[in-house]
Amino acid sequence: MNNIFHKLHVEGKHLNKLGAADVLQITEHSLQSHEFYSEEELIQTFIQKLLMMNYRARYIKTKETNKQDHTQQTDNDFSEEECDIFDDVFGNLSPSDKASNQSDPVHPMDVQMAVFHCADGFLKQLMVTKLSQCQYALPLLVPDPFTQQIEFPLWTFRQINKSWKMRNNHEIISQTQPIYKAETPMVFFFRFGSVSLSKSQLMSSLINEKHNTFFHRNCPGSSRTRELMDGVVEIAWFCPSESYDDKFTDCVAFCNLHGDAGKHEKQLQILTEMASVNVVLLPRLDRNDKHAAKIQKLYRDRKPLICLLDENDSSVIKTKKGKFNIGLKCRSQSDVSEELRKAINACLLESSSTFRLEDVSKHSDIRVDEEEDDDCRRGREAAHQMISLLKTKELRKIKESFLPHQGKLWHQWSQKNKELHRPQGETIEMEISRKKTQMNKIRKQQHEFDISDFIKCLIEQMCSYDKLEIMFFLKWLRFLLDEHTSADLSALHHKYHEKWSTVLQLKENHDKSEQLETEQTELETISEELQAATFGLEHIMREIGQIYESCSSVKKNKKDLKNFSSLPSLAAEMMISGSPLELMDGDAAHVPVIWISAVLDQLIQKLGDQRVFVLSVLGLQSSGKSTMLNAMFGLQFAVSAGRCTRGAFMQLVRVSDEMKTQMNFDYILVVDTEGLRSLELAGRSTRHHDNEFATFVIGLANLTLINIFGENTAEMQDILQIVVQAFMRMKKVRLNPSCVFVHQNVSDVAAREKTMEARRQLLEKLDEMTKLAAKEEGCDAERFSDVIKFDVQKDVKYFSQLWEGNPPMAPPNPNYCENIQELKTFIKSHASKSQRMLLKDFKIHIKDLWEGLLNEQFVFSFRNSLEISVYRKLENEYSKWSWSLQNAMLKIENKLHNKIENEAIHEVEETDLQRKLKKTSEEVEESMSEFFEKDTYAEILIQWKTSFETKIKELEKNIVRETKKKMNEILHQKVLKKKQDQVTHHENTLYEKSKELALKLKDRANDEETLKKEFDLFWKMNMKIISDTPAIRDIDTMNMKEILSDKKKDEYYSIFQKYCHGATSAAIFGEIICQKLKDPIEQSVYKNTARDLTDEMRSNCESLNRSRSNLEKHILKTLAEEEDFDKYMNYIKTPRDHFKSFIRDEVSQYITDQFSVSVLPKMEENIELLQQKIMKAAHESTEHVQVKRGDAGLWLKSFTQHLSEELIFSEKDLSGVKHDDVDDFNLLEDVIRQELADIISDISSRFNTETFPVKLDYKFRPDELLIDHLCQCCWVQCPFCKAICTNTIENHDGDHSVAIHRNIGLNGWYYRGTTNLAITICTSGVASDHFFYAGASNDKFPWREYRTAGGKYKDWSITPDLSELPYWKWFVCRFQKDLEKYYNKTFDSHGKIPDNWRTYSKHEAVETLEKYI
Repeated sequence: MNNIFHKLHVEGKHLNKLGAADVLQITEHSLQSHEFYSEEELIQTFIQKLLMMNYRARYIKTKETNKQDHTQQTDNDFSEEECDIFDDVFGNLSPSDKASNQSDPVHPMDVQMAVFHCADGFLKQLMVTKLSQCQYALPLLVPDPFTQQIEFPLWTFRQINKSWKMRNNHEIISQTQPIYKAETPMVFFFRFGSVSLSKSQLMSSLINEKHNTFFHRNCPGSSRTRELMDGVVEIAWFCPSESYDDKFTDCVAFCNLHGDAGKHEKQLQILTEMASVNVVLLPRLDRNDKHAAKIQKLYRDRKPLICLLDENDSSVIKTKKGKFNIGLKCRSQSDVSEELRKAINACLLESSSTFRLEDVSKHSDIRVDEEEDDDCRRGREAAHQMISLLKTKELRKIKESFLPHQGKLWHQWSQKNKELHRPQGETIEMEISRKKTQMNKIRKQQHEFDISDFIKCLIEQMCSYDKLEIMFFLKWLRFLLDEHTSADLSALHHKYHEKWSTVLQLKENHDKSEQLETEQTELETISEELQAATFGLEHIMREIGQIYESCSSVKKNKKDLKNFSSLPSLAAEMMISGSPLELMDGDAAHVPVIWISAVLDQLIQKLGDQRVFVLSVLGLQSSGKSTMLNAMFGLQFAVSAGRCTRGAFMQLVRVSDEMKTQMNFDYILVVDTEGLRSLELAGRSTRHHDNEFATFVIGLANLTLINIFGENTAEMQDILQIVVQAFMRMKKVRLNPSCVFVHQNVSDVAAREKTMEARRQLLEKLDEMTKLAAKEEGCDAERFSDVIKFDVQKDVKYFSQLWEGNPPMAPPNPNYCENIQELKTFIKSHASKSQRMLLKDFKIHIKDLWEGLLNEQFVFSFRNSLEISVYRKLENEYSKWSWSLQNAMLKIENKLHNKIENEAIHEVEETDLQRKLKKTSEEVEESMSEFFEKDTYAEILIQWKTSFETKIKELEKNIVRETKKKMNEILHQKVLKKKQDQVTHHENTLYEKSKELALKLKDRANDEETLKKEFDLFWKMNMKIISDTPAIRDIDTMNMKEILSDKKKDEYYSIFQKYCHGATSAAIFGEIICQKLKDPIEQSVYKNTARDLTDEMRSNCESLNRSRSNLEKHILKTLAEEEDFDKYMNYIKTPRDHFKSFIRDEVSQYITDQFSVSVLPKMEENIELLQQKIMKAAHESTEHVQVKRGDAGLWLKSFTQHLSEELIFSEKDLSGVKHDDVDDFNLLEDVIRQELADIISDISSRFNTETFPVKLDYKFRPDELLIDHLCQCCWVQCPFCKAICTNTIENHDGDHSVAIHRNIGLNGWYYRGTTNLAITICTSGVASDHFFYAGASNDKFPWREYRTAGGKYKDWSITPDLSELPYWKWFVCRFQKDLEKYYNKTFDSHGKIPDNWRTYSKHEAVETLEKYI
């Protein structure tokens, strides 16, 4: 037995079970279709075909079979005379030889039963459900292949319903029942020994002549060896359709025991006892045969028995009442089948016994799967416990009693929400405030409802069970709910159908009497009763959703609920385990955004932020949308009559690991939807509803399947117009979904000429609808391909009709299944090229679409939050790129400035600047390229790639241009600084004069008093001479004070002393150099530290580390904290100045707070680095002079050149200082080292918070650098409320826009003819039908068409947004008196501040800034 499992590569799987999740995923195998498969592929192929309801799943050809099919040829090339037919033909027929040479292929039923044995309960159930849909017989009693323990898999039948029609007197009655509880006659077939006729084939011909309900020896792929079917009992049902060719007038079950019945006594005993009619196939038996006693017992029993005799050639013979013999020998199967049918019908007329599937479990010594599985049993008990709670109430009152949160109050709230988005009152904000107050009141009332015992019980079960138990519990709950409601629903549907027929008849007769009105009213009443009585798991989950939304809105738990925030987790687990979740409530026609968002958040938490490809379907009601999705992905969306989808449901389909890289997605998120022009909404469904719904469904998806059923031109035209209009709206809001038209139920799909003509007609129709929709939507489009990318050859699929024959006995058409397979492959190909969407993006997208649709003008109202968020991210990146360029140029600029001052260069060319900036430019370019190509949202970013690349290039050019301009100005100023050079020269001559004085006083070197007195006289006399020099006299007073300062005098005295004490020329020269370096060192340290500090603040300071929007958020927080009205008005009226002031304050505070930990270490690091560079320059200059045997002049030239980029220090700084006699350069280097250390120490000792800002060069102050960086953006203010455009580019392309608009009264707007300040917020104004006056003129314009006012109004994009925006509402309330005083007007009458504005705290106001900015 292990051999068959080994051959199929499923060893051990009968112990470690295959789950539904293992097969319900997109795998490479599931997307392929071949003619032949290897044995190891048989299991996968069977499952995949079966999930698609392809009954050819049983007819899979193996590659081994293919090899056998090739003609075998022997090499006996004898002459014609030598040929012998007995050797060549009859001599090769040895069965044993054949068996030894070639092993038999795996029997198709062994493949099916291997899957059955290896599957867990859920996969078994799914498999049996799909077998039933394929009109195949189902396993009823199954021996374990290893222990022979017989199992009755009752669980696998639980979700199968059968429908049939039967005549009761003159009335045709339709029945739909769960098959496990249907009471029907049952005919049991079995055999003893071997017979020539195939029992299974005979049974199939009885049930459906065109379909092999039972697999038999003459089916394709059948083989001699069959290891897993012996002892298996299969069951199938014949369901009459009340047509002329029905073989039986009632639903009849047929059971088939495989193998010799004599070897399977338990199965034989159970089924012969339960059967209404027994049918046995017998070889020739005598009285002594081991089976004779059993046959005798059956014959003597009162139960009808039909014996099919293998060795008898007679036609049907009735031997006694209820006993028939039919011969099989030498008779055609059709004759036998017809006689057998008549005999069975005759027996059924005489028999009153019925068979109920559930009753099989009452037999002892068999294993019932539901009883053996503890999880299944506990799930059933919990579900029964819940159903018992419902039995006390009439079905139509159940929802009202047990699900109160989703009743009238939820519907009222939904209606108020729609009204809120379309304000109509005289004062918009007051109307909005009223609506919100009403909505809050409804939520509170909703919250006051007690949670019913039914829902409490459900939440308790789901919270206390493990994952597997929950899955069983939910399945059981579904089955039991359907069982509980089916009878009443069936009666209501019948009543509805009759009433609908009456109304249609009256309409066709153009009857306008009171009767029509009465009948329509009654139809509406029945429709409401139907809605009230429909009670499924989706309504239970909807209730939980509304409990969550009410708790979330009032921000508190219910008394019977410990933690409402745990509810979304339950729904997320259901989605992960394969259940659909209601996305749009079809009864309220509303999306519960709070609930859906919370569930998706939980999904993200449990699965990670997975990539999803969203696939939706759109079409008329009952056009096969759900059936198509179920076949494509093995799903189980509701498809039965009377259970059509309402609203929209979403379900996850996992993509296998190997396919994730090919498809670029982790899940396909399938959205099934209600039908357009729904009959259930008769009298209420409107074109407007359908248009909105189509816009939502199409906008939600990456790809929408547009389902067209049949060839009704009028219906097709309706759906095409709705679809085209929806796609046109998508184009206008820059969304790019795709579509595929699936034309179902088309005859002769294979005829290429016909489909070509159909494509041409469809395209013509689409183009025609495009022109009509273009007029309605106000845009230019002539063809459908102008609206979306569309290829009529590739994007239109024609499907065969679903059924191969007439239901209820017809199996699905295999061609339909092949069409499904082709479409699935097409979807995979499309998905791999599509824009990825993360679950968090999908959540935002749902909210955006729904918010847009709640407003009357979707295109005008739609706000793509994801796109806005991605653009903000791009702006932050742009801020980094631009700072990289600016910072690099600051370093270049600093070095060039030093060189110019040192006269090392005399001109600056743009090409030089570009060359120096090249490395940083390339790094920025690489960073940009990586960001645009590899970011998660690369598909969205691509639309801005070119413009931002251009902006960066422009910025680079501008930086280069501006730097060249600055450098040229410095060069120009250098010419004007000649007088300063003269001062330096005169200063330096003092060294020589003091040296001469020192030589005269050499003998009195130890008389400090004399030396001081002589030097003072010398200094006074020389200062007077310098001051009176005509060229110097004009130098400004500040410079003169610097020249004449005591500090300078002390420096000269120090040198004078050293001369007096006989110091060498090298020592004196070294000290003079160090004194000259002192100021440049200090200047360089402050400049470099300022630049480093700016860079650090760009990274570490929260308010300054991103874009201007982020800076504005911090400004608003600070304003709220300080509560200074004057500062607020400064921000509103002169935002640029306020921003600059804020940046200066932030920088100042940062320097103060971070001085010891950041600023001081940077200064010390910079001064130390500079000291190293100076000593390196001195050392290299000494080596250079020694190699070249040069003099002090060469040393000085080399020294200043080494430092020309680092310091403003050149040979000119030492002009007038004689150094001819300096020849000891090692001593010079040592003196510089020693003196420099003292100078560095002296400069460092003065580093503190007070001196730092004072010593900074204004142009290089961190605050000025940051102002220059952050304030080079758009400063245009909203013409209504003065909010600043958030675009980071000055003179940008496109409209101005801002995330948060304000109350326009802040800008002084008031109601014409009054002194009442306006309270309208721009974003709610544009949602209304009110007017405004543009400026002082009397011209008024509709808010919705504000751009028509022209001028500054036409350049702004303001979309309706009814979000809370607490910040500015809090501000108006907090500073009401100040505003009234400022504008000399009041918030009264029309301008009265709504009460709910006053409920916002400052904390709430500040907290929401994170959400909106």
